[in-house]
Amino acid sequence: MLGDIVGKPGRRVVQQHVAELRREYEADLVLANAENVAGGSGITHALYQRLIGSGLDGLTLGDHCFRQKDITPVMGQLDKLTRPYNLPAAAAGNGMMTLQSPAGAKLHVITLLGRMYMPGLVGGDPFAAADAFIDSVKDDGGAILVEIHAEATGEKLALAHYLDGRVAAVVGSHTHVPTADARVLPGGTAYLSDLGMCGPYDSVLGRRKQRVVQFMSTAMPAPFDVASDKSDTRLSGAFIQINDTGQAVHIERIERAADLGRSPFAEAK
Repeated sequence: MLGDIVGKPGRRVVQQHVAELRREYEADLVLANAENVAGGSGITHALYQRLIGSGLDGLTLGDHCFRQKDITPVMGQLDKLTRPYNLPAAAAGNGMMTLQSPAGAKLHVITLLGRMYMPGLVGGDPFAAADAFIDSVKDDGGAILVEIHAEATGEKLALAHYLDGRVAAVVGSHTHVPTADARVLPGGTAYLSDLGMCGPYDSVLGRRKQRVVQFMSTAMPAPFDVASDKSDTRLSGAFIQINDTGQAVHIERIERAADLGRSPFAEAK
């Protein structure tokens, strides 16, 4: 699973590496968080199609899931896209997705919004929501992957320990900063506090650093536009290996630098 894809640089680095990663890791499924693909905030229908067409099997969203208005009317029709599970039932879109590997293995996927330090769109209790989801799919077989889209590392880790042994993996997103704590917990649940970002790292969380510094040092409004992909664009995420019983046996961080001399960067104007 890949971390938050940020704007055009993120889309390009994923497009460049996704097929290579699938071959290198013999991956059955490749997922990514896509809530920042449209200019850094939200996703459009056209970008959903482009990302799935580039080789991704499923896309998750976080607190920016409804930022682009054209996606909302069709969100519930897209079976490879899921918005946070712990939103109200009346919210647009699917709160979960079930993907199938080429060999027929099922993977149930949900994203949960955290509640600590999360401004704007906030979901219900992620612990209770996780319990409800696990109960809803217990008779379907397959493994479960939980993405926790949250600010606080402590909240992410607490959720992982709460779910240890009941899901295959709990992986964090939202902060855009990859963490170094990938491990399999005692009960067989893979964990990583944050998958990191696919996008421009010569930035502040994918945004032009000069703009963010200007705002933070002067309090004067500035547009937080996506940074250039001309230097230090990277893909970040994790490889997770799950056995036939739905438990993780291995997790490792993945990071790849963009090759600006190769497609699709080489053709960019």
